[in-house]
Amino acid sequence: MAKLMEDEVFKAFTTYAAIAILKMMLMAPMTAYYRFTRGAFANEEDVARMPAEERKKKLRTHPEVERVRRCHQNDLESIIPFVLVGLFYTLTGPEISAALLHFRLFTGSRIFHTIAYIGPLPQPSRALSWMIGMLAIFSMAYRVLSIVIVL
Repeated sequence: MAKLMEDEVFKAFTTYAAIAILKMMLMAPMTAYYRFTRGAFANEEDVARMPAEERKKKLRTHPEVERVRRCHQNDLESIIPFVLVGLFYTLTGPEISAALLHFRLFTGSRIFHTIAYIGPLPQPSRALSWMIGMLAIFSMAYRVLSIVIVL
């Protein structure tokens, strides 16, 4: 493991993967913040100590809370594949410049995607940021498969 941490591509990958994972993890506290500030709770136990008439008002969905939740869901659908494919990609021995391009494009696209989703910014900003991230993953996956596929 110590040898692997000396590899420039692997160090770059772990840096950008950690940034993307931390960004994804911050979506949970952001959801909680939106729930509390919008007074929209999802579970009975969340409102159990409130008076009965207030419970019904607070046990509901809110468009802004749901927007944050959908953004978090989208992160899960994108960042987990990035981490897995990116790890395989680093093992193929790519040039550091190509690897950095993939890692930076993906991580930047996810950060911008969140800004565009929570903002909300007009389309196609969110869709384009999502596509850039997916293209980075597909490009890395293509390299992995082109090196390891055995027919």
